[in-house]
Amino acid sequence: MDFSFGHFPVDLILFALVAAFLALRLRSVLGRRVGIQPAPMPVPPRPDAAGKVIDGKAAQPDQAADYDIPTPGTRVGQLLSDIHTQDPTFSPQQFLSGVQTAFRQVVKAFAEGDRTTLQARLTPAVYQSFDAAITARDAAGEKQRTEIRAIRSLGIEDVRLTPLAVGTGASVDVRIVSDQISLVLGSDGQPVSGMDAVTEFSDLWTFERLLGAGGSSWRLASARSA
Repeated sequence: MDFSFGHFPVDLILFALVAAFLALRLRSVLGRRVGIQPAPMPVPPRPDAAGKVIDGKAAQPDQAADYDIPTPGTRVGQLLSDIHTQDPTFSPQQFLSGVQTAFRQVVKAFAEGDRTTLQARLTPAVYQSFDAAITARDAAGEKQRTEIRAIRSLGIEDVRLTPLAVGTGASVDVRIVSDQISLVLGSDGQPVSGMDAVTEFSDLWTFERLLGAGGSSWRLASARSA
């Protein structure tokens, strides 16, 4: 029997190896998505930092998560210290605890069409975008199903302070990594978008507050995939 390379189907072996490699790669990423996927929340424009804000903090989040807080020696860490200087009650740890709870409440409220909760958590411009999305969804006879299975981590990505005549506008970007089931069902009860599987989401939410003004606190000013 001749086993020389001239008669052995080397090309078929190479194709088989490539196919096996691609199959393993596909399997490793199947079911994982990054960002707000086919059933997204609306992505509104960022309003002016001087807008009135409502408390975005809550007592205790439902589930613990890893908090990533920049050290004081970094630019973002110094800006967090500047916020604390203007508001001694502020701490990054407490802020992220409030964001964790607000994240659960806003995602749930958007899925259920709970406008009362959304008005309490969002800036006016962002609420208008969410309200329009809910209205369009209702008109189409669609329903959104969203379940947050876990919030894995929250990290402060950036901070911006803007001097204003009435105080200082503070904006804080937070990256939120969570495991969710998110899909939209049509009027016939069949999936229109999304998937009925636990999926990883990575989102960047911006919270804004007017420092130096009594009664002001954090509200969601932007929500986008990251």
